[in-house]
Amino acid sequence: MELWNVTLINSFFLTGILQDSRFPELICVIIICLYLVAMASNGLLLLLIAMDNRLHVPMYFMLSQLSLMDLLFTSVVAPKTLVDYLCGQNIISFTGCGLQMFLALTLGGAEDILLAFMAYDRYVAIRHPLTYMVIMRPKVCWSMVAISWLLASLSALVHTIYTMHFPFCRAQEIHHLLCEIPPLLKLACADTSQYKLILYTTGVTFLLMPLSAIFASYTLVLTAVFHMPSAQGRQKALLTCSSHLTVVGMYYGAAMFMYVLPSAYHNPQQDNILSVFYTIVTPALNPLIYSLRNKDVLGALKKVIGKGPSVQRFNT
Repeated sequence: MELWNVTLINSFFLTGILQDSRFPELICVIIICLYLVAMASNGLLLLLIAMDNRLHVPMYFMLSQLSLMDLLFTSVVAPKTLVDYLCGQNIISFTGCGLQMFLALTLGGAEDILLAFMAYDRYVAIRHPLTYMVIMRPKVCWSMVAISWLLASLSALVHTIYTMHFPFCRAQEIHHLLCEIPPLLKLACADTSQYKLILYTTGVTFLLMPLSAIFASYTLVLTAVFHMPSAQGRQKALLTCSSHLTVVGMYYGAAMFMYVLPSAYHNPQQDNILSVFYTIVTPALNPLIYSLRNKDVLGALKKVIGKGPSVQRFNT
């Protein structure tokens, strides 16, 4: 039996993209700009949805929850990354690492499930327009959001506790932007092969089940869209669906690369770039993707600055 010289580790060094880059100042400015865009755009979208009665419908209620998750997700990572770089340190405590891991997994998992519910919402809106507000009533919408948070937080709690229970007796340097499971397991001095298999299995299940639901929903949606008699109706439905599918592609592409792709195909530099994409870039782009081509959101923005009418209400 192999014996390890185990030393109690109470902190780690995060070596992210700013530490690995040849142009850290430029990357720092880009991250600051993206973080400000993410905060401003998601915050504005939340404000518009809350203030304008036209947006008090299930689709925008779901979108407000997505914006909230994006706002929180990027805030878990970006501020610490920037403060550490500007202060010339990159230390995170053992407890802080576990907390960051739990929050990132919870928010990422909740968004994963919510995107599937949003696809179902589009399916109901297009396939059953007459009973849409009955099927997607407030109680159902709140239940969907609660399920997203509950399942994600339970999964995150189990994985965080199990990951952090390993003895870490190798270098304290985590070659990643934040504390995530794959890069942290590389520091463990115990056998993690069985847990990696479990992690891979749960990752595939947690990602592919909602993704399958999304594909099934949009297969039915697109079938209905192409049979619509109105060209204007088809265009509006396709614009809404294309926005959602763009967000789905960005989120699931990054998540599957990180948690489904075998570890042999990973390298720290690629993972660092990818982590910036799904923790900072995607939260900044999501509200822009949903709002720039959306007449309801643009109308709500005009109303806030003194223009435009308001109609229908969805009491949440």
